[in-house]
Amino acid sequence: MSLFKTLALTTLATALSAGTALAADMITVPTSTPVEMPVYEESGFDWNGFYAGVYGAAQNGATSGTQYGLGIQAGVNAQFDFYLLGAEVAVHGITGDVGETTYGQILGRAGLVVTDDVVVYGAGGYGIDLGAPDESDALLGGGVELAVTDSISVEAQYLHGFPLNGGNAKDQFTVGANFHF
Repeated sequence: MSLFKTLALTTLATALSAGTALAADMITVPTSTPVEMPVYEESGFDWNGFYAGVYGAAQNGATSGTQYGLGIQAGVNAQFDFYLLGAEVAVHGITGDVGETTYGQILGRAGLVVTDDVVVYGAGGYGIDLGAPDESDALLGGGVELAVTDSISVEAQYLHGFPLNGGNAKDQFTVGANFHF
């Protein structure tokens, strides 16, 4: 056997024997059932705390038509077991057939943590047109938020605006990303 073949077979045998991993048993706690409970489980996304993000918006009203824009938002969440409570402020600039304006909103959020990485929520609050004409709305809707990394989530939200002072009923759809800190 040549030296090359001997080295190749030795390398192959070493690689195959090193490929078999020897793992330690998981640390468990005995329970009253035949199944043991693991001591450590990987934690899911932490929804508690502050966040800030950006989003794209589409807003449609009977007299204002369809408008599109970009916005920023900031908020805070508190998670209690699988319940989530939060508050958020947002402002976005929108433009369309009727013209350009800025729209601000304050929302309360309440939802359920469906899985470690998914939250569904209802939202309600107050919205105001910061430009002309002077309009304000009661907002009601909901959304879903999905954690994609340890500190970033993406969300989709729908809000219906019920006119309080002037204006018209609005339907608002937003899609955005949030950074949690």
